[in-house]
Amino acid sequence: MAHFSGEDEVMLQAMLRQLFQSVKEKITGAPSLECAEEILLHLEETDENFHNYEFVKYLRQHICNSLGSMIEEEMEKWTSDQNQDEESGYDTVVQHVTKRIQESKEYKEMMHSLKNIMMVVVESMINKFEADEMRSQERQKKIQKEKSNSYCTDNCSDSDSSFNQSYKFCQGKLQLILDQLDPGQPKEVRYEALQTLCSAPPSDVLNCENWTTLCEKLTVCLSDPDPVFSDRILKFYAQTFTLSPLHMTKEIYTSLAKYLKLHFLSRENHIPTLSTGIDTSNPNVICLLKKVRLLNEYQKEAPSFWIRHPEKYMEEIVENTLSLLSVKHDQSHLVTQKILDPVYFFALVDTKAVWFKKWMHASYSRTTVLRLLEKKYKSLITTAVQQCVQYFELCEAMKAGEILGQSKHCGNKQKTFYYSGQELQYIYFIHSLCLLGRLLIYTQGRRLFPIKLKNRKDLVSLTDLLVLFTQLIYYSPSCPKMTSAAHLDNYSPASMVTEVLRILCDQKECAIECLYNNTVIEALLQPIHNLMKGTKAAPNCSETALIHIADILARIASVEEGLTLLLYGENMNSSEEKSMAWEENLLDDLLNFAATPKGLLFLQRTGAINECVTFMFNRYAKKLQISRHKKFGYGVLVTQVASTAAGAIALQSSGFINALITELWANLECGRDDVRVTHPRSTPVDPIDRSCQKSFLGLVNLLPYPAVYELVGNQDLPNKAEYSLREVPTCVIDIIDRLIILNSEAKIRSLFNYEQSHIFGLRLLSVVCCDLDTLLLLEAQYQVSEVLLNAQEENILETSESHRNFIIDGLSVERNHVLVRINFIGGPMERILPPRVLEKGDDPYPWPMFSSYPLPDCYLSEVTRNADLKQDNDLGKLLLCFKMSDKQTEWIENCRRQFCKMMKAKPDIVSGSTLLELLEKFVLHLSENLSECYFPSVEYTATDANVKNESLSSVQQLGIKMTVRYGKFLNLLKDSAENDLTLILKHCERFLKQQQAPVKSSLLCLQGTYAGHDWFVSSLFMIMLGDKEKTLRFLQQFSRLLTSAFLWLPRLHISRYLATDTIESGIHPVYFCSTHYIEMLLKVEVPLVFSAFHMSGFAPSQICLQWITQCFWNYLDWIEICHYIATCVFLGPDYQVYICIAIFKHLQQDILQHTQTQDLQVFLKEEALHGFRVSDYFEYMEILEQNYRTVVLRDMRNIRVQST
Repeated sequence: MAHFSGEDEVMLQAMLRQLFQSVKEKITGAPSLECAEEILLHLEETDENFHNYEFVKYLRQHICNSLGSMIEEEMEKWTSDQNQDEESGYDTVVQHVTKRIQESKEYKEMMHSLKNIMMVVVESMINKFEADEMRSQERQKKIQKEKSNSYCTDNCSDSDSSFNQSYKFCQGKLQLILDQLDPGQPKEVRYEALQTLCSAPPSDVLNCENWTTLCEKLTVCLSDPDPVFSDRILKFYAQTFTLSPLHMTKEIYTSLAKYLKLHFLSRENHIPTLSTGIDTSNPNVICLLKKVRLLNEYQKEAPSFWIRHPEKYMEEIVENTLSLLSVKHDQSHLVTQKILDPVYFFALVDTKAVWFKKWMHASYSRTTVLRLLEKKYKSLITTAVQQCVQYFELCEAMKAGEILGQSKHCGNKQKTFYYSGQELQYIYFIHSLCLLGRLLIYTQGRRLFPIKLKNRKDLVSLTDLLVLFTQLIYYSPSCPKMTSAAHLDNYSPASMVTEVLRILCDQKECAIECLYNNTVIEALLQPIHNLMKGTKAAPNCSETALIHIADILARIASVEEGLTLLLYGENMNSSEEKSMAWEENLLDDLLNFAATPKGLLFLQRTGAINECVTFMFNRYAKKLQISRHKKFGYGVLVTQVASTAAGAIALQSSGFINALITELWANLECGRDDVRVTHPRSTPVDPIDRSCQKSFLGLVNLLPYPAVYELVGNQDLPNKAEYSLREVPTCVIDIIDRLIILNSEAKIRSLFNYEQSHIFGLRLLSVVCCDLDTLLLLEAQYQVSEVLLNAQEENILETSESHRNFIIDGLSVERNHVLVRINFIGGPMERILPPRVLEKGDDPYPWPMFSSYPLPDCYLSEVTRNADLKQDNDLGKLLLCFKMSDKQTEWIENCRRQFCKMMKAKPDIVSGSTLLELLEKFVLHLSENLSECYFPSVEYTATDANVKNESLSSVQQLGIKMTVRYGKFLNLLKDSAENDLTLILKHCERFLKQQQAPVKSSLLCLQGTYAGHDWFVSSLFMIMLGDKEKTLRFLQQFSRLLTSAFLWLPRLHISRYLATDTIESGIHPVYFCSTHYIEMLLKVEVPLVFSAFHMSGFAPSQICLQWITQCFWNYLDWIEICHYIATCVFLGPDYQVYICIAIFKHLQQDILQHTQTQDLQVFLKEEALHGFRVSDYFEYMEILEQNYRTVVLRDMRNIRVQST
């Protein structure tokens, strides 16, 4: 870019013209220059063709040429340095490199060069534009002169019609109207000018340069005494409010508000006084009320559209309004001679302060209103409180007869359209009451108190104001002075105050702060106390007033805090609060235990889990912090709790699951309506919209297999014939029914956002089905695969009898991915999952879709299967160990040393028949050595005939089919293997049943046999190459070893070797021992990963439990699964912990990256462990063994009930 030629300039001008031509409609439609700038700044977000513009391509190439090499160097440098700098793990590479580039000399030089180039190009374009504009203006002047001459010679009356037909509202035309509006002009000329102005398109008026002058001229015209002329001015104002953009209406509103402010402050204008009252038949009063009413109507309409415009427009409208309402006259000592302030007139046209209610409804405007009230216009609140106090003092001073007499008197006068001073005071009181009632709903509004009143020594606190409101119910008359009998209840003080108190009662936080104290309660109960004592309740207390008080008391008593206050008073409530606070502190401390697997076992053993989870949900519902020490967030705790069956039930009972699903549905199907936005909600471009991401991750955390089995097991789907659009799911079954298993038109029709919601359900299905037990359960109960295949079949477009094409869309692509994932088993090198995104080019989705079995083979890798290698010297030495007759301890240690040596040097040898032989002989020797046996020997004599007729669960049966498919793919099993594996699992169930203890529990997982599939036995069957006898013999020997407790999970299902309270908890030792130490070691060994889990609201224990339960199926290739099992068998069960730590160390960079993208749990559950080999981390695991074996292995040995 050093040489910038004339051709380059012409090329850039053409590029800019293309860009501006493409966005012309967006820019010209913008109401202001600021909005146009905003549109251009956010063009990449709103224009799908953004990256196709030549100017954008030019900028990208310019940056690449100038900074490309530097960016690559910085990325390489960051990658090499990140292992040395722990803190760098928290920053993304993009953030880091961007910062470095922006601080560089090269970047500044590039920006300077680019700026100079663009200045030349833009200046040239501006000069050309100005030259064109001058020529255009010259032509326009000629036309204008001709038309102006024509206008002056013709009759004025026909100007309107010619204008409406084709006349362009230009600067000359507006100047003419300005001249004609001058007070010195004849009445007819001024009328005609106004008529022309009202007929002009608002956009033409707005675009004239004299618009500001026009506003000033109109403000002067508002004071014109001629009612007809004044009405035409107001007509123009009303038309502008209705048809013009906000910044134009803002200026009109401002001019009208400032005019009224000056009108009320001017001594020349005859504003009515309180003593004279208001005669609404008076022309001057009518004119003033029309202007006030027009302003008020706009106040009520403005909140519906000002959110679409810059905040400064709204702030100016609010400021001018509050400034007008705060106007105060210099008053004489006599109240009756008081000149009426603007607020009286606003109260007359909007008695219940509807404008204020609308302004306070949305956070967008409420924040501004409250800020201005606090900083500049607190006097408005002060006068409102003063008005309520004065009205109460009047009611207290006057007798009932006098008040009723005044009421009748006022009622007669009302027919003559006259409002007396007393009536005006009452109207202003009602306006003040409504304004204050709305103000007290919000925390920032309540912070405006206490208020200092004139002629009052003490400040008026919130409590004082609420007591005042309460006394108004039974002290004020029931007949107001301003209304007819048909509207008495609407405007009676008692009804109005009661309505305010009802609203406060319904807002719990507000009620606690305003109503729940002895002073207010005593004020409410005072008339009742008086009646019980036999004295008069209050001077004017009627039966209606007592009913109102009873209504408020009933609402207070309906809430626990209010009922406690009513029953015991504030002092008793204080002690009760201390007791509750102590209990909350205790539960908060106990809840810390739930952050670790072992702590969770403690909570379930002590029976405190339900109370702790309920406490957690109550804090969650109030959006409060859980732990005072900020150690854990809700995500980590929910993940831990949901990893156990009892925890899942506790989450459901507390209402947590209901709340999570309700929130999800609101975001997914309804969309949030309480979010402050400046643009309409965009159509989601991600499969899961950002508004639903938090709910999605919450469900992922909530649905490991123990929770799924408790919440879904043995339950049918509703499958209703019809679903109401307002029917909101409340449980996991409902989510499956409404978002995943969409097998009917009724379900599809019940969704507002069918495609987005169903994709959400399919993504959730994809993640939860990575847990193979969950997959088998959903397949057994709901035939998930069949439903998805049928949906794919319906997505076929038949072009001819022999040719069928699948319709490629978001749903068919997602279904295809899920179908492959749930039907093919394999590690990272064994299966291929189709992508979820389309590719560029003629064939956007080259992966074959299907709607029936068998699945295409292209999703299975062509890996080397069951390749037995020839034995080498090291393997021969290891096998030779089994024939030596050394001392048992030395022999075992020698075997382990040889195994480690072989795993480090030639790990691929440890596979196939060689692995089978190693495991058989090593376990046989261990089981014959009593010092190595942890469990006692159990006699088992059952034959195949004895177990043949026993039945397996549907989950086990589907697991057998899955195992055989995987085994055949690896060339390890034959077709007959299915019957043999079935018999093995039946034998295992009978063998383990002999060692189980009776248990009484409501947990579904403790009702009978192990709830999931036996993945260890299936893996062992494949290691044994489908040999039934070898597998059974090995399992009987292996069951005596401690390692069996941690590799073979069904081994300790309701086992008599565990303590009774441990059995009843339903928590397996793998969870409360293995995964507990995985988390403890992870914190020390890989602290960045531990912190990443914490930041993501996810617990390492949950994913580790899933890995271990299914023996790493789908996460590791078969040979690595074999190495995992062999390592734990040869070296001890604590290596299960060390292998998981090694995996997290291997995944560190991926984990940190997905923490940044906020999808860590999805990544860990869906992605296989690419590149991880057990043998690569042997030396690291040996170091872990040296440092931690003493503690870890000791705790593993303590799982069994100690003999006494």
